[in-house]
Amino acid sequence: MQLATRAVVTAALAAAVAVAGYVGGLAVTIAAALLAVAVAVGWPALASLPFRPGSSAVIGLGGVGAVLAVHAVPDQPYLRELPVVFATAILLAFVNEVLRRDGRLRLLDSVAGTVTGTLLAVAAAGWVAISRTPGGEPLVVAGALALAVGSAVVALPLHGWLGSIATTAAAGGAGALVGAVLAGVDTLAGLLLGFAVGVLVASLHVLFDRLPSLERRLPAVAAVALPVTVTGILVYVVGRVLVG
Repeated sequence: MQLATRAVVTAALAAAVAVAGYVGGLAVTIAAALLAVAVAVGWPALASLPFRPGSSAVIGLGGVGAVLAVHAVPDQPYLRELPVVFATAILLAFVNEVLRRDGRLRLLDSVAGTVTGTLLAVAAAGWVAISRTPGGEPLVVAGALALAVGSAVVALPLHGWLGSIATTAAAGGAGALVGAVLAGVDTLAGLLLGFAVGVLVASLHVLFDRLPSLERRLPAVAAVALPVTVTGILVYVVGRVLVG
């Protein structure tokens, strides 16, 4: 999958999260769970893990379990069960290695890669947490639209620092626009949130988009979903700081 195609797909996923945030309720939970599944499907191939079915199962269970745990918590703090879910997933990563029958080659790489993938999938629960926070729905919309615009700019033929600056500026502008339009988020908060999202998008672009494995389907699935999942926890943290 080419860079432009991946960027457009990421933008579409982010726009879908923005719509889910506007609708609210169960829609955000479903969107976050699907993002966690996408990471689980593609991350083992992207990270070249040796036992991909087992790693996908651990990442999927950890990511979806985190989303459901945050959805089920009756009151704040909504992330209080997240450490338990992640710790359980780490234990499952070791169980995954015990079940291997391939000589357990690259054991350390396998455990580290599985735990890292689980952490990335668990980050999707941030979307659910901020959507459940009083006044948090506009933050979901602002963060997701900033991500969509920033990801779309990545598809443009801009290179080096120029591309990073354009991505960050576009995401910040989108966040500010949402802050100016929607009640509950002021323009400055939207700008700062969009700026943070833009920095994240630009950083992930530099980190992943030159990997040769992204030409294949499964690694590309993880690459297009990763910015959306990681943005979930970023929006939660920045949103709580800016809005409360």
